[in-house]
Amino acid sequence: MKQRHIVPALIAVLTSSLAQGAETLAADNMPSREQPLATVSADEQLAHDWGLSTEEWARYRTLMQGPLGIYSPSLDPLTALGIEARSDQERYRYAELQVEAEAQRVEKLLAYQRAYDYVWQQLHADIPRVILPDAGPAFSPVAPAASGRLAVFVQYACPACDQAALQLQAAGMEFDIYVVDTRVDDARIRAWAQRIGIDPAKVRSGQITLNHDSGRRLSLGLQGELPAVVRQVGGQWQQQP
Repeated sequence: MKQRHIVPALIAVLTSSLAQGAETLAADNMPSREQPLATVSADEQLAHDWGLSTEEWARYRTLMQGPLGIYSPSLDPLTALGIEARSDQERYRYAELQVEAEAQRVEKLLAYQRAYDYVWQQLHADIPRVILPDAGPAFSPVAPAASGRLAVFVQYACPACDQAALQLQAAGMEFDIYVVDTRVDDARIRAWAQRIGIDPAKVRSGQITLNHDSGRRLSLGLQGELPAVVRQVGGQWQQQP
């Protein structure tokens, strides 16, 4: 009689254990609620940083998982959404957001550049920032000081930029060269100047100066293709033909 009671009891225990195991397995396989919440929070913060809604941020992420992201994996959200805008209203909205973001970025960059230049002069005024071979004494790039002095904005792999700089040099002009996209790498400026034939003696004398653009072109409101040759007249910068 006792054996008959033991079997049903054993079955009940096994059934209970299997049920608990199934519940545990189901719980383990359920997606964590904390991770999605963390992801949503991160997405909301990123969207806010770019002036976008969470829906716009989600659309950006979706776009970057498609052909756009494959062809241009480094596109920022505003550019990506602007390229894939579904209406003129969207396109102009993203353009406006990007202009404002770029203006803030340039202002921060220029503020840091001014701080960097100041600290350099305080700590290493006797050390040249950019030196061409045989250029002689130390040279530190300076912003155009004299009214009427030319500023020339150039970039790499730009034959027209090379020609403009060489024509001004041949004419004996005093001018300041600003090289775009140097990544604040002095070696890139040296390589460019050597390649096109900038005279080290004119760099030594200060007749020609070599500078990182560091956002200066944008700060002056210059647009269009390079080279850009500008002159300061009456406190205003005027682009030369």
